[in-house]
Amino acid sequence: MKILLTGGAGFIASHAGDRLIQLGHEVAVVDNLVTGKRENVPEGARFFEIDVRNPQLDQVFGEVGPEVVVHQAAQMDVRRSVADPAYDAQVNILGTLNLLECSRRHNVRKVVYAGTGGAMFGEAKYLPADEAHPVLPLSPYGVSKHTVEHYLFTYRENFGTDFTVLRYPNVYGPRQDPHGEAGVVAIFSLQMLRGQRPTIFGDGGKTRDYCYVDDIVAANMLALDKGAGGLYNLGRGIEVSDYEIFAAVRDAVGMDVEPIYAPTRPGEVEHIALDASLARRELGWEWRVDLTEGVGRAVSFYKLQLSTET
Repeated sequence: MKILLTGGAGFIASHAGDRLIQLGHEVAVVDNLVTGKRENVPEGARFFEIDVRNPQLDQVFGEVGPEVVVHQAAQMDVRRSVADPAYDAQVNILGTLNLLECSRRHNVRKVVYAGTGGAMFGEAKYLPADEAHPVLPLSPYGVSKHTVEHYLFTYRENFGTDFTVLRYPNVYGPRQDPHGEAGVVAIFSLQMLRGQRPTIFGDGGKTRDYCYVDDIVAANMLALDKGAGGLYNLGRGIEVSDYEIFAAVRDAVGMDVEPIYAPTRPGEVEHIALDASLARRELGWEWRVDLTEGVGRAVSFYKLQLSTET
C-alpha cells in the first residue's frame, strides 16, 4: 500500500514509519524538521521536507499517489498553544485542512489521524474517560486537535474520504524529545542520567495515562483497514501521578534523589485516564507494555544516546 506519513521525522510517527516499512508498505514521509530529526526518518522511506501548510504539498501528493494518509504532524506543545493559540491553529487546523484538500483532489482512500484524548476532555467528569465524555478542553491545543475531528467527518460525508481518529494518551518511549508536557519521561530520564534533580510542576499528584510508543504504533497499523469513521480513545486506563512517573524513572536510572517542586502551569488538566474499550472491541487493540518495562526501555535509549554524545 502507498502511504503518506506526516511528521515522520518525529517521535511517534518515525516508529510508525519503521513498522509500516517492515510490513511491506511503500512509505513517503512529510516533515518540516522544525521539531523532527532527519535521522529519525525511517530507512527506505521517501522524504519530503515540507510543512503541511505549504500549498506545494499538493505536488507531493501527485508524485506519491498515496492510498492512505497517516497524519501525525502537529503542534503538540500544550504550553505553546496557550502562549500562541494562533500558531497552534495554523498548524493543527489549517495544516490539516490543506492535507485534507490534497487528499480529496488525489482520491486518498483514508486518513488515519493522531488525535488527543489527554488534552481534549479537560477536567474529567469521570475516569477513565470514554468517547462519550464531554469535550471541554482547557488548552487551545485540545481545541485544535478536536476541531479536526469535525472536518474529517465532513470530508467523509461530502467527498467519501474515510477516516479513523486515534485519540492518544501520554505516549512515551525512545526518540521522544525532552520538550512539551507530554515528554516528561524523556525529561526526567535525561536530567537524572546527567545527575540533575528533575522538577515537578505542582505537588506531584497530577495524573496522566501513560502508554508506550509501540502500543500506539500497533493501533495505527490496525486503523489502516479498520475503524471506518470511528473515534477511538487509546490508553491503559490507569492514572499515573507525576511522582509515580518520577519514581519509575528514578528506579530505572538507579538514582537516589527527590524532585524539586514548582507551581503548576496554565492549560494542563489535573487528572486524565482514557477508556480504550471501544478500540479493543472494534479494532482489536490491546496495550502490552507495562510502565516499568516501558520506562526501562526508554531510559536505556537515553543512556545510550548520552554515551554516544561524549
